[in-house]
Amino acid sequence: MKSRYTSISLLIVLAASYAFAGSAANTSFEQLKSLDGSWEGKGSNGEPVQVSYKVTSNGSALMSEIKGKEDMISMFNLDGDRLLMTHYCAVGNQPRMVASPSPDGKTITFHFLDVTNLATPEAGHMNRLVISLAEANHHTEEWVYNDHGKEMKEVFDLWRKK
Repeated sequence: MKSRYTSISLLIVLAASYAFAGSAANTSFEQLKSLDGSWEGKGSNGEPVQVSYKVTSNGSALMSEIKGKEDMISMFNLDGDRLLMTHYCAVGNQPRMVASPSPDGKTITFHFLDVTNLATPEAGHMNRLVISLAEANHHTEEWVYNDHGKEMKEVFDLWRKK
């Protein structure tokens, strides 16, 4: 009888964990969808940058477009109990990353999952994205690029266009 209660308790804990993971992904996705619109700001080097976000596909996807020297697209979508991002990079590959929200819900970090069209395992590709949601009209994006073991960061400080 004791083992039966232990099994039931374990199932309840596992189900709750699964539900929490799914709700965390949903919450993060809804937060990202609130970025819908046009943003402008500066990159790490002080150069101007423009980013637009568009909710698309009946709310099931979010498209981000970075406009600048090299235009790039990223797509965000839910995949079961996780939030994914696919980055269509100017270097011609497509890294996918999976999100993990911060406990306070103000930062969403995307960690490398896999990549398509990569010439060699050491070839340059985006490895991490950290989106910090400071307030409704201000956020930052920290993009981390890895090339032959060398990590490079670019930070965009963005404000909603009026």
